[in-house]
Amino acid sequence: MEPLRHNPSRRYFLRSMVAGSVMMPALVSDMMGAEQANQYAPRKTHFSPKARRVIFINLSGGVSHLDTFDHKPQLYSEHGKEIAKGDHPEIQNRPGYERIFLKTPQWQFKQYGQCGKEVSSLFPEVARCVDDIAFINSMHTSHSNHYNATLGMHTGSFTVTRPSIGAWVSYGLGTENQNLPSFIVIAPHSPYAGGQVWGSDFLPGAHQGTRVVPGSNPVPNITPRVSGKLQELELAALRRRNQQHLARQPGNPELAARMRAFETAFGMQMAVPEAFDFTRETDATHELYGLKSGQNNGFGWQCLAARRLAERGVRFIELIHTGSSGNWDSHGDMMDHERLAKQVDRPIYGLLTDLKQRGLLDDTLVVWTTEFGRTPFNSSADHKGREHHNWAFTTFLAGAGVKAGHTHGATDEIGLKSVVDPVHTHDFHATILHLLGLNHERLTYFHDGRDFRLTDVSGQVVNGVLA
Repeated sequence: MEPLRHNPSRRYFLRSMVAGSVMMPALVSDMMGAEQANQYAPRKTHFSPKARRVIFINLSGGVSHLDTFDHKPQLYSEHGKEIAKGDHPEIQNRPGYERIFLKTPQWQFKQYGQCGKEVSSLFPEVARCVDDIAFINSMHTSHSNHYNATLGMHTGSFTVTRPSIGAWVSYGLGTENQNLPSFIVIAPHSPYAGGQVWGSDFLPGAHQGTRVVPGSNPVPNITPRVSGKLQELELAALRRRNQQHLARQPGNPELAARMRAFETAFGMQMAVPEAFDFTRETDATHELYGLKSGQNNGFGWQCLAARRLAERGVRFIELIHTGSSGNWDSHGDMMDHERLAKQVDRPIYGLLTDLKQRGLLDDTLVVWTTEFGRTPFNSSADHKGREHHNWAFTTFLAGAGVKAGHTHGATDEIGLKSVVDPVHTHDFHATILHLLGLNHERLTYFHDGRDFRLTDVSGQVVNGVLA
């Protein structure tokens, strides 16, 4: 199979038409928009996929690996011990760290499941699912700033805007439901990097994520202003006129695509409200996600919505917990992790359990991530918080094609560095694409004179987490 890449010839022709013109861009934009209307068509993968869709859980702010899924007993016994900065050259020039001291986790760990994975008391519900999960304890990334690290985790670029991973997946696979967007983001608050997290950048706009905000009206401006029957009659009349118009212009792909776009919009008006209508879900299902019947907010609502969207053929569903404030950025006091963990622990357990019970986990890839980890030290022995840490953190995968009950890689004895089988963000992305049947080196798009890809010029599939 040839690499999946965009053919630039038509787009370049259109651009050449308007070179130096101030009159034509709007027209060309319309034509390009019509071209994009067919972008949802299902596409062949490079090889047989394990997963058909992704649920991407992003906990914003930097979850501490040391207090959750990467147990370091030495931190308990050596709490308050001063570290010689000379042993860690990366820290030598870090402002505010004239002296550094190890900090103990504030939660205890114990083993769970047949695999014996050690999990802290912050995540007792997720801990029940460890035999279905592949943990990556050796993650590292290229930036310690929230904005840059968040951008990198979503786009593979740490400095400039690039298409998000959800947009790449939509571009590579299309959708299984023409009446729903292929990429949906459920985010109550704006995250670091804002809409760039779900943007399509130079990819066709059809692949940009559609943001959903939990509440009584999760997708505004989607409800039809007239009855469904009347709208069907109007659409049928418009379709007849359009077909007559098309017959007079045979071989006009832009016109045909524009007609299809109108029909897709009508389909969304019907499909979107139904997807977010939980009234037919049982009380037991609500309870599984930690929800009360009729509740339309909270992370449990996001997780239940994700399962319903997965059932309906949406390719990439991202769930963002908190945004650019009030998040997991526990500089001042690590105890804030406890409040936040209570919000997500039961819903994530509910999602994994529900997917498994319905047979959806067999072809759904669940991704759990954050932008970076937390330092095992701080500037004083009694400091209650932890700082940004890009040299080591934890992520996990569950579901289709994943080596269940497995922990990949390791950090050093205090969780400072990833030292065994390190996994960079680019490797992480390459692995997700691989499980979807996409070769990260062949999923490309021609832009500004060269082929671009999600993993830029790096990335290797992490075979150690594959079943």
